[in-house]
Amino acid sequence: MKEKPTVDFITLGCSKNLVDSENLMGLFEAQGYHVTHDAEVPQGEIAVVNTCGFIEDAKQESIDTILELAQEKEEGRLKRLYVMGCLSERYLADLEAEIPEVDGWYGKFNYKQLLKDLEAYSSPGWARHITTPRHYAYLKIAEGCDRHCAYCAIPLITGRHQSRPMQDILDEVRWLVSQGTCEFQVIAQELTYYGVDIDGKQHIAELVEQMADIEGVEWIRLHYAYPAHFPWDLLRVMRERKNVCNYLDIALQHISDRMLDRMQRHVTKEQTYELIRRMREEVPGIHIRTTLMVGFPGETDDDFQELIEFTKWARFERMGAFAYSEEDGTYSANHYEDDVPAAVKQKRLDRLMRIQQQISAELEAEKVGQTLRVIIDRKEGDWYVGRTEFCSPEVDPEVLIPADERLVIGRFYDARITDAEEFDLYATTRYE
Repeated sequence: MKEKPTVDFITLGCSKNLVDSENLMGLFEAQGYHVTHDAEVPQGEIAVVNTCGFIEDAKQESIDTILELAQEKEEGRLKRLYVMGCLSERYLADLEAEIPEVDGWYGKFNYKQLLKDLEAYSSPGWARHITTPRHYAYLKIAEGCDRHCAYCAIPLITGRHQSRPMQDILDEVRWLVSQGTCEFQVIAQELTYYGVDIDGKQHIAELVEQMADIEGVEWIRLHYAYPAHFPWDLLRVMRERKNVCNYLDIALQHISDRMLDRMQRHVTKEQTYELIRRMREEVPGIHIRTTLMVGFPGETDDDFQELIEFTKWARFERMGAFAYSEEDGTYSANHYEDDVPAAVKQKRLDRLMRIQQQISAELEAEKVGQTLRVIIDRKEGDWYVGRTEFCSPEVDPEVLIPADERLVIGRFYDARITDAEEFDLYATTRYE
């Protein structure tokens, strides 16, 4: 039997895209293909690019990657090139016309058709190639979004919110545990909406509680909540279940009532302050990650000053910020003028992040002397690199432990924090 070719997968964009790539890679492997992911120098006969179409920079990166591989194909170093994901979901007709070197285009939802187009196959059941360290995985519980914020193109790309059946999710958790996964990053464009499209009720608290009951699940971390109509019972689950991390990723974007209204966020300044107060009251020690936006159309100095004051008050443990970028087809692109100059956007962004960096440094320094549970992700030079329950992979601070302590990757250790920098903690497992 002829050996099947190697397929190089390149994933751009968010962790939700990564899950799609892993699912398709697993199907290819089940059919006897060898797969690689984000290889420094792709050398397979087939390349699959999973694209991002969220903001302009991400779209350009996707196009540049496709064009580079198209050139590889033209020069005979690649036999077939396929594209999937958000960019092709949104701009399929234009891309087909502009880049004819691509052998097949697939979107966000029909990407499994790629393997069917290459050969007949039968589904192997759970077949997912985990690209992260084996001990943690991303768990996507829904696709799409019903929120329709004025600036966001996601609903235009992925359509309406679609919750996965709860039993399907729990079955995947059990399968992942059987593969050695103990830490789960629960992701969705809007996870607090989970279940509403099924029966009109929010079921995220129930889902997380049932996940927490599965033997072998050590950490559950929640990403991409929404502030309006927040399901308060989720805080009870977080407080009561030791394996649900005291961590919540919730994008707030702004605090000025005028900006929140123009952004179509369906939440007020007062409600947002109350949300943060209640989170900290009901889950002592919770680490909140958020994202804020500067330079949205119509943002005044007064609006921005409100955002500064809110950031100083909230003292977010984790915060990212970005400048508004107009996206085709969104409400803001169609109805507002992008009237905040680029230089003003950058100045506001820089000021906001300087304030947050100081807050982050102070909060991390408070951990010195504490003993925290740490999972070890990898070894780099003279250090083991791990994380606490308050740190999501790749985006949050890490814990550095001297490599002479001989730790095991993927295992948990109680570590005493000995020093802190802005983005890293130092620790030891050798203490009395």
